[in-house]
Amino acid sequence: MITAELRRAILAAAGPDGAEDGDPLLRPGPAPGSYASSLPFRLARPGQDPREVAAALAGRLAGEPWIAVAEVTGRGFLTVTVTHDALAELAVRIAQAGPACMQSDALCGRSVPAAPPGPLVAAPGWPQVRAALAAQLTARLAAAAGATVFFYPERPSVPAPAPFPAVQPESRSAAQPESRSAAQPIAQPTAHLIAQPITLPEDGPVAAAARYAGADAVRFALARMPPVGSVGGPVGGSVGGPVGGPVGGPVGGAAPVAAVLARHVLANPAYAVRYAHAAAAAVLRWAAALGTRPAGFTPRLLAEPGELALLDALSWLPERVAVAARRGRPDEFAGYLEELAARTIETMSTTSFTTVSSISSERLWLADAARTGLAAGLGLLGIGAPSRL
Repeated sequence: MITAELRRAILAAAGPDGAEDGDPLLRPGPAPGSYASSLPFRLARPGQDPREVAAALAGRLAGEPWIAVAEVTGRGFLTVTVTHDALAELAVRIAQAGPACMQSDALCGRSVPAAPPGPLVAAPGWPQVRAALAAQLTARLAAAAGATVFFYPERPSVPAPAPFPAVQPESRSAAQPESRSAAQPIAQPTAHLIAQPITLPEDGPVAAAARYAGADAVRFALARMPPVGSVGGPVGGSVGGPVGGPVGGPVGGAAPVAAVLARHVLANPAYAVRYAHAAAAAVLRWAAALGTRPAGFTPRLLAEPGELALLDALSWLPERVAVAARRGRPDEFAGYLEELAARTIETMSTTSFTTVSSISSERLWLADAARTGLAAGLGLLGIGAPSRL
């Protein structure tokens, strides 16, 4: 996907200095398909103008056929704009990739210790369940971003996730004792880890909320709860507006309200993210009922501002996974899914998509990409992606 490929291209252009932690420090650029990197500020030597570093990187990226412009902006940012075809063709690539659309090698070579998947702590309050879930989700995010996750069978729990700079390189983690004790970590394949269900407590306030509002609504509410004393939200700037504004959303770890989580309104993020998936799935279902399915693809036919904004939001999926894993902040990834849902709902509600009898093949590919990206993200959080709501 675009941000994963751009990360590799920028780090390759930067050489050994850019590979320090594998993070090109990307943020959204001024238009769909543009991406700004603050890496030149980190690479600049004492007394060196970051704009000089950014210009050198831009020159090395200029020959890439999928990059339209690589330039210096502001005080030394490297801003890259991909070609329209590269952005539009993301619709086909995501739809064909399936769940792999969220994966990257951003954290390849790193390892993460984790408790075995299983029920969250029994009968606690919201903060304790949120902390246990955050640890599980950080492991899943890290696995999707290419890290190796080790389970310690005898560890009943893991501490709250820490930002990734504290995680040990894989080579060091591989130096395990020769005797195979019960405490020796066991590496788990990414697909196996992500497929494990996330089971809520059977009693206590979280269980009561799940019985009232539904387990998936509660899982999403827990996933989007920021740590106490922090403010959630995606890293590197927003890629979309909020879904109808926050209603009963947690602030600084405050407990959600079950009655709010149960509301089937777009102002409720726990509902909106699943509704967005259902809306994209509905477009495909109605088109299939009329005998229309995604077929040929002409990139120039995806050019409406809303379509480009949705493609841009989708392009961030693997990068948002990696950033949330590095920071130990699954709530930031949940915030990104809210923004992706907002873009999807807005686009699927236009006449270009509601007039299914005359919808173009290109727009069907885009609906499929939105459905695929949302399903992958929700699945990573252990949440179902319904086709009807």
